[in-house]
Amino acid sequence: MAAEATAARGAVTLSAATAQPRAPQRSHAYLNPLLIVGLGIVAVLAAVLFIYPRLSPYSPTDPNFAEPTFAESSWSHPLGTDNFGRDTLTRLAYGGRIDLVIALAATLVTLVVGGFLGLLSGYHGGWFDSLLMRLVDFTVTMPYLVLVIGIVSILGTGTWNIVYAIWLVGWVAYARIVRAESLVARRQEYVESARVMGMGELRIMVRHILPNVVSAAIVFAMADMVLNILVASSLSFLGLGVQPPAPEWGLMVAEARDFFLRDWRLMTYPGLAILILGAGLGLIGEGLAQALRPKG
Repeated sequence: MAAEATAARGAVTLSAATAQPRAPQRSHAYLNPLLIVGLGIVAVLAAVLFIYPRLSPYSPTDPNFAEPTFAESSWSHPLGTDNFGRDTLTRLAYGGRIDLVIALAATLVTLVVGGFLGLLSGYHGGWFDSLLMRLVDFTVTMPYLVLVIGIVSILGTGTWNIVYAIWLVGWVAYARIVRAESLVARRQEYVESARVMGMGELRIMVRHILPNVVSAAIVFAMADMVLNILVASSLSFLGLGVQPPAPEWGLMVAEARDFFLRDWRLMTYPGLAILILGAGLGLIGEGLAQALRPKG
């Protein structure tokens, strides 16, 4: 009987162990189809933008009267030539590098500065929070693009003046997002436990609150990069951004207006490039939103 009881207990233990759910596989927890597709689009486009100019024998700015103008696609000119005989693909690649650099530089600084101010405001509150929110409220009352155009008009045309204008305005959105998340996080039990253990305020903000509030700002940054690319293209289209003969996607669209009936491709190619890059960044943002969304 004792042997039978021991065997029965062993069978019950084995069945209970096999009935327990297995721990989820976390190696691909943050990967999803949207994120993979978005990263693939941006990676392929970035490879073209940064590799093709090294392989191209053509200048993106100097007219080439030895080549035919408005040429059709060929092996030597995959996307044809423009009204000055310049290779269209070479100009697209150089112009895309400018737009991508503007988007990265402008978004990264506004994310860091706005996130830090929002974290400090949400955690401490008081007079600093009131002062910062009044400044934020004043800024959001004016249209974003109109405000950037006004700042660029004062600073002057040029690539870095666009970046400076976005820095002066773009931090507001990140400050509002991180502040709202920090107001909730500072009342959580893990923050109270850190205070009881004697941790300093800077350590609590950086090591305990920031990792739990930064995900929303990172997701918004992907959409903000698309907006910054559109802002840079719009300013160049209006003549306030990159100046000719330097190539830039918005400027290329503006220059091709006079030749639309002669060669519609000159306006279509940079427009499609803006659309593809914006779609890739948008998919990355949606993928990050799904990956960082709290489960359950």
